Amino acid sequence: MKTPPPNPTSSTAAGSGPDDLAAARALEQRAWSALQRGEPRQALHTCQQLGQRYPGYAAGWYSISQICLRLNNAGAALAATERLLQLEADHPRALLQKANCLLRLGRDGEARPLVLALDQAPLSTAYQHATLALLQSRLDLQQQALAHYAKAAALEPEVAEHYYNLATVHRFLGNIDAADDALAHCLARAPLDAEAHKLRADLRRQNTSSHHLDALDSALQQCANQPRQQATLYYAKAKELEDLAQWDAAFEALTQGARLRRERMRYSVDDDVDTMACIRKVYREPPPAPPAGAPQSTHQSAPIFVIGLPRTGTTLVERILGMHSAVHAAGELNQFATCMSRAVAEGVARQGGQPGRLSKQQRVQLSAQLDFAALGRAYLAALPPAANAAPRFTDKMPLNFLYAGLIHRALPAATIVHVQRHPMDACYAMYKTLFADAYPFSYRLDELAQYYLAYRELMAHWQATLPGVIHTVQYEALVNAFEPTTRALLAACGLDWESACLDFHTSGAASTTASASQVREPVHNRSVGLWRRYERQLQPLADQLQAAGVPL
Repeated sequence: MKTPPPNPTSSTAAGSGPDDLAAARALEQRAWSALQRGEPRQALHTCQQLGQRYPGYAAGWYSISQICLRLNNAGAALAATERLLQLEADHPRALLQKANCLLRLGRDGEARPLVLALDQAPLSTAYQHATLALLQSRLDLQQQALAHYAKAAALEPEVAEHYYNLATVHRFLGNIDAADDALAHCLARAPLDAEAHKLRADLRRQNTSSHHLDALDSALQQCANQPRQQATLYYAKAKELEDLAQWDAAFEALTQGARLRRERMRYSVDDDVDTMACIRKVYREPPPAPPAGAPQSTHQSAPIFVIGLPRTGTTLVERILGMHSAVHAAGELNQFATCMSRAVAEGVARQGGQPGRLSKQQRVQLSAQLDFAALGRAYLAALPPAANAAPRFTDKMPLNFLYAGLIHRALPAATIVHVQRHPMDACYAMYKTLFADAYPFSYRLDELAQYYLAYRELMAHWQATLPGVIHTVQYEALVNAFEPTTRALLAACGLDWESACLDFHTSGAASTTASASQVREPVHNRSVGLWRRYERQLQPLADQLQAAGVPL
């Protein structure tokens, strides 16, 4: 999904004459110019001056909010938006900006009613429709998002990104032909749009009579001096070459893409490895038993956490569970990590500390001091309404494997399902995926091996300290013995058997993960053992895993 570009607009400063208005606009433009030059401190300083000198200039507060959001200061952005609302009460652009800020702060529950109300608001520009559609999509209101992206495209038919966003939502909803058509419109207007090329490659399996390799090679040649676009195009090319069983060429393209992607990132895998080691140390003991006479928790109304590494089958498991009449598939929720981080930060702030300066290891240590019952209540209160309304719901955030012990302490009635896959297939599946922002360890084989080993050790630790709590689903068993593995999964979740769970591919529910196209197919085992097609190229990864005692 592409975020609409900033949309600074001018309005008359309340109680100001022409000279004041001209001066306010000039200062506003200076703030934007500083941001565009890559001078964030100057941009913020100019924003501060703008707010102090011209507090009645509504467009100034709007720009201040947008600039702060661009600089990842959602709190300051929200404060500026509140000042804007004092001048433009109930104005759609102000309400849109407030909802955007709330979502960026993880306050989805407060943002949702704003977004729902804006669905019927008199929006006047393509920017406003596109912004609302983005917020709706983030809140999993995909049908509404589709309608507003269509309105944005109708108002600005020459803008390629509107068609890209339409295609993205169509793919979420399983409308593959409609997504393909929207991408054709996008690429007709922006033939070098690398993300559109990548999305088109991912829509379906390519074959010898229908592929896009010539277009990809042409785009790569024309983007020779644009490493970000080149990285994305190489991933698209690798995917199509793999579909065509051109194994060596596919891996070569993938290596090129991963190298370009990794070169643009500031990341140290040691930080993640050390954090997982810290988690094992801090949570080295099993959680205390509930006091005598405490009410016994039940599975009813409890969440089902589906955890594991990405690309290991977590989406498949969620789709299976989501077909059950008692289960709502809520997708990848950030609420647990967000609520935990907020609780840690509030505790530090109450003691006069500065939460922003905490290291990851300090956050882990402080998390052990939390009121876990309160954390569980905060998590449940932050859920989307559909999750709270269902008898059961799934939370399929893979990285929740980091918090398995915390989840059990906070929500002892929750079911935790761990999906795991053959180590080499799991690592290769991550390596060949171009993730939007997460999983920076996946672009170098040596870092991938280090992260996998730390994950494996942490999961072994959770299994040892939470005996009988985590139900493990082996991906290979699931696809090769589908019904019995599914029966065991439902039983572990306290759910009665329903044969509809075997027809997960017929679900009309949206899927916003990297597996959005694959989950529309019946279960298959095409990916089992796929890594062996690249056994020679992946040998350094295999050696690193085997040296650590991982059986392959």
